[in-house]
Amino acid sequence: GAELKNTFCLTRDRYAFVSHHIGDLENYETLRSFEEGVAHYEKLFRIHPDIIAADLHPDYLATRSARERADRESLPFISVQHHHAHLAACLADNGWDTLDPVIGLSFDGTGMGLDGAIWGSEVLLGGYAGFTRKAHLRYVPLAGGDASVRKPSRMALAHLWAAGLDWEADLPPVSALCAEERTALRLQLERGFNALPTSSMGRLFDAASALLGVRAVATYEGQAAVELEACLDPDERGWYPLEIRGEEIDPSPLWSALLADWRAGVSVSICAARFHNSITAVTLEICQQLRNETSINSVALSGGVWQNRSLYTHTLKTLQNAKFNVLVHHRLPANDGCISLGQAVVAAAQSGYWKN
Repeated sequence: GAELKNTFCLTRDRYAFVSHHIGDLENYETLRSFEEGVAHYEKLFRIHPDIIAADLHPDYLATRSARERADRESLPFISVQHHHAHLAACLADNGWDTLDPVIGLSFDGTGMGLDGAIWGSEVLLGGYAGFTRKAHLRYVPLAGGDASVRKPSRMALAHLWAAGLDWEADLPPVSALCAEERTALRLQLERGFNALPTSSMGRLFDAASALLGVRAVATYEGQAAVELEACLDPDERGWYPLEIRGEEIDPSPLWSALLADWRAGVSVSICAARFHNSITAVTLEICQQLRNETSINSVALSGGVWQNRSLYTHTLKTLQNAKFNVLVHHRLPANDGCISLGQAVVAAAQSGYWKN
């Protein structure tokens, strides 16, 4: 499973037993609950693992526990990239019974990438056995790590900095941070100190929320995005442009257009709706490009960003109107609660246990 919203999963033959919600593995108590739960499920279902799979991130408590057990019991251990697990989980949730690839839209807040960066807006082409990364948001520095998650204003200024846009004094995220924090943030961005690159779609939503003055400081996970969605005008059909350059999706034109609207006095509800519509529009464009290149017509949606009901509903309808076969979660959540199932089926496919 994952570090946040953890579940674990045991499999046998064609059955997968996904655990109850463990929660965020942040301390010894939750780790103990996780390990006790695994032992209980093994006894309950009379399963002893032949293979153990876990997240690619080496410091996740679930990963460390899994690797220690694999070493202790001399079991094969497989690391599964976070967004590949999302894709595989959605396929399994839909009974996808081949190794044929689909277009995977794994949009979330964070997951360690193959290059060591923080991924989160991944357009993948693949299936259970493997994947190719076809597109993602352009990297932006996540200055201070969790500090920028807790303060969406920091994320907004990082996006403006990456887009070459000034931090003008009247902008909400500028006024939300004191001069000292803004100075320190700029130094971090310029020098790359404690500022891992991220392609996170969740952080893009945080930045938009802060830029429009909706939420400057988050007191719970996803608050900025939740409040941005809550204030949008559902009847608005306008959108802002994003530029696709090779595998990179550059949001710079989006920020310029959104700021122009904001300065022109366009309501926050209209701007918020246009921002959401922009993600749907670029998603459709990329999927159509990939379909033209590969003839693959199935698209899988997974990741916590798809819990945004407005984005999910609009994107689903748009892709279906374009004649895509869209796969979505039915029995498991789109968030990290599905990761353990994805890890299990990836491990089965990569280890020769897969049977149609």
